[in-house]
Amino acid sequence: MGNREDLLAGAKRCLIEKGYAGTTARDIAAASGTSLAAIGYHFRTTKALLNEALFEAMAEWGEELQRALAVDAAPDATPEQRFEAAWARIIESFARLRPLWAIQFELIAQMDRTPELREAFATANRQARLGLAEIFHHLDPATDEAGALALGAFHQALLAGLATQSLVDPDSVPTARDLIRAMRTVTAEFSG
Repeated sequence: MGNREDLLAGAKRCLIEKGYAGTTARDIAAASGTSLAAIGYHFRTTKALLNEALFEAMAEWGEELQRALAVDAAPDATPEQRFEAAWARIIESFARLRPLWAIQFELIAQMDRTPELREAFATANRQARLGLAEIFHHLDPATDEAGALALGAFHQALLAGLATQSLVDPDSVPTARDLIRAMRTVTAEFSG
């Protein structure tokens, strides 16, 4: 790896170990085995390096999630079985990816002071919604973008809510089966 890649890898490690606000340029230089000057040369600022490292880490998580969800329940699985299998994998991932979720929530609190983060998160949100609609409903965004965004937003709300619960009280996170029971109750109330 070159200095740029080493800096990104070191910054990702620091983000996980120290969080966004707790990571300094010296921390990154030490973790990456490079000099402080290398940060300025490759990224101009520590903040720019941290942002890029964060976006790479989030993209890697998104790819991991997509791979996990691509392993469908079974070829003849019902929508409910696919939903349960997918959400079981997502819920399992919260413990493993806890530091990444903690960083995202840390940054949400700083968005009003960091417009570039807000813009990057807004772009990532849109892509996440479209991706979730495709994963859960096999809905091609090119066919029905508005519908895909709405369905994706529903799953994104579940994802963020469950991630929050996992950070606050990991032992009380609902199971995929619990989510199905709750959805049945809600839809029955709408039907009644």
